[in-house]
Amino acid sequence: MTFTSTPSPAVQEPAGDGRRSAGPRLVAGLGGQNISLIGALVAVLALFGALNENYLSLSNMQVIAEAATITGLLAIVQTVVIICGGLDISVGSQVGVASVVSAMAFTGSGSNAYIGMAAAVGVGVLVGLLNGLVIVYGRVNPTIATLAGLAAYKGLAQLLSDGRAQGYVLNNEVFVFLGRGKITGLPVMVWILIVVALAVHVLLTYTDIGRNIYAIGGNDTAARLAGININKYLVAVYALIGVVAAVAGILLTARTGSGQPTSGSEGLELKAITAAALGGCALKGGKGGIGGTLLAVALLGALENGLTVEGINTFWQNVAQGALLVVAVVIQQRRNGARAVGLPH
Repeated sequence: MTFTSTPSPAVQEPAGDGRRSAGPRLVAGLGGQNISLIGALVAVLALFGALNENYLSLSNMQVIAEAATITGLLAIVQTVVIICGGLDISVGSQVGVASVVSAMAFTGSGSNAYIGMAAAVGVGVLVGLLNGLVIVYGRVNPTIATLAGLAAYKGLAQLLSDGRAQGYVLNNEVFVFLGRGKITGLPVMVWILIVVALAVHVLLTYTDIGRNIYAIGGNDTAARLAGININKYLVAVYALIGVVAAVAGILLTARTGSGQPTSGSEGLELKAITAAALGGCALKGGKGGIGGTLLAVALLGALENGLTVEGINTFWQNVAQGALLVVAVVIQQRRNGARAVGLPH
């Protein structure tokens, strides 16, 4: 299956030798943005592979994949909400709440993993709906609403857990399977990311729901005149974020062995937004795709792991993420022909 950002109209190809046009067709199918990301990913892998012979080993590739799974899940739903013209800065804190709730419900139910996971998903739905309702019916800007959520949900996770890791789940085979199990040699966490990515890709590309999401982000006035219930879609998209953030929180619990109020979830919102922007999402909405986002997640994961393997101060990783986000936005603005702030057209 080929990932694409947005459906494009058919283009009449000139007559001629089909073999000569195969290259341009391949480039057009992948998209310039994705080709750039593939090139950057290859360069990062080659650089750190030359610096450390163990970097390109199968075991380290699995480490990179597992570490990128939670970021990838959040980046996928961040892509959806950005395409729809919104933004969610609270996803990291939502993961923390879900992680704590999953561990506490697991412990309180007599070590029932399914009750722990159901409780986490339930809380995720409520938190996502709350964000959507505040934005739609409170008429609050999505950035401001979810910035408030970032602080509020982080505080909620700390209140529920008293600021400490909660429970211990590695004595349960379900959590062990989720956090450390493999299917056909691939970690279960990565399979979950693949399933979610494919499901959201199909939703965006092949359904009326996906086309309406692109329409809302591209031109909400035209979408409203076309009869699309924008409020319903926005609330549903933020609820979807809550569900996927809850899944990420469950995986965080399974991976670390306990419910984590902040450790492991702090800073995930920046990684998710950076991946979506690098992957080609227009922050003004209406453009983006899951394929580009996943390539950006892989690039960020490879870069972060490489810096860690080389013993580079982890603070520089934050610097790199911030710089990549700025670069992605600058490239978008240049491509869109946006004028500089304060300068004439």
